[in-house]
Amino acid sequence: MKIAVVGTGYVGLVTGTCFAETGNHVICVDIDKQKVERLKQGEIPIYEPHLDVLFERNIKQGRLLFTTDLEKGIEDAQIIFLALPTPPGEDGSADLKYVLQVAGQLGHLIKDYKIVINKSTVPIGTAERVRQVIGENCKVEFDVVSNPEFLREGFAVDDFMKPDRVVIGTHSERAKKIMNELYAPFVRQGNPIYFMDERSAELTKYAANAFLATKISFMNEIANLCERAGANVDAVRIGIGSDDRIGKRFLFAGIGYGGSCFPKDVAALFKTSKDFNYDFRILDSVMKVNASQKLSILDKIKNHFNQDLKGKKIALWGLAFKPDTDDIREAPALEIIQALLKLGVEISAYDPEAMKNVKNILDTKIYFGKDEYDILKDADALVIATEWSVFRTPEFDRIASQMKNKIIFDGRNLYDLVQMQELGFTYYSVGRNKVN
Repeated sequence: MKIAVVGTGYVGLVTGTCFAETGNHVICVDIDKQKVERLKQGEIPIYEPHLDVLFERNIKQGRLLFTTDLEKGIEDAQIIFLALPTPPGEDGSADLKYVLQVAGQLGHLIKDYKIVINKSTVPIGTAERVRQVIGENCKVEFDVVSNPEFLREGFAVDDFMKPDRVVIGTHSERAKKIMNELYAPFVRQGNPIYFMDERSAELTKYAANAFLATKISFMNEIANLCERAGANVDAVRIGIGSDDRIGKRFLFAGIGYGGSCFPKDVAALFKTSKDFNYDFRILDSVMKVNASQKLSILDKIKNHFNQDLKGKKIALWGLAFKPDTDDIREAPALEIIQALLKLGVEISAYDPEAMKNVKNILDTKIYFGKDEYDILKDADALVIATEWSVFRTPEFDRIASQMKNKIIFDGRNLYDLVQMQELGFTYYSVGRNKVN
């Protein structure tokens, strides 16, 4: 099939590359000329495991092209994916200006039957709005479909190539047949394609992310209770995760969720519920718990140093909101850093992939190390904010020899309590007893 993907951000680039991998001819469209030129030269602007191999192969074989010309990009395409930003407004609502702007342009450009697909996460009723905007100027038949993405950063290629499920919202039998054919190569092992109405498809994406965010915040509340009651959140997690009604995933306590999806989608669903005069009290609590959890580790740091942090040097491992990505959007590490800087702390940090993005924000306010050990020299404490694999089995003797004090504040519960006690570290984690 001939496919156009409008937008070359995280979702658009993964979508275009993976569809090209199954033999489709894909043109990705973006208004950023410099970005398009870099993409044409084979430069990927994001870090995502395994994407580079597919990207390079499909460019080389001529199945993946890039342009800034929307008219040229969609001219021969039967299917047009909209993978555009929907940034949150001050009230939490998703801003649809980019989606509707492109929809307005498409109304003038579509000359034969095409399927326009909302791939971005968009509020209930967006498909109807896009259909209306296109229809104001379009003289031929077209369909608008909702096809939300369920991509986890760090696993996006696997998620796309082998999806748990594909959700497609459409009333059109013609569109349904084409979409079924498009996704057939990805569900050969029998995973389902769910067809439903557009509004249900739009809500499915928000509901999925909001539910997962709720599990995370619930476990962080349990962790906070464990600290007060003398219980161990790891034991509780194992105890409840074995119940197949609950499941093992998204039950790890920590310093809150971040990224481009959960914070934005929870806020947007909460705003949507208000628009329909419904008080979604659970989501209100989820957002409040997550906001406080991000800085919960700060209280432990302040208490340990008797509220006097001025002039202290703290090393920080991890800047991305999760491992295997360079995404720092809503990352707990950034909030921790900003709070510590205000308290007069000197900060050195290391992350395998995200340092460049943080440098663009903080510049010279903190020191960025060559590796995880470079930043430890004379540090009063180490804070762990992201659970990169490289941090899971460090050289503890090397850590101890570099630091001024053997103190670790672990926001991701990477280490065994007994081991840390035997090694002589003062070790704070989340939902587990402190080790002296």
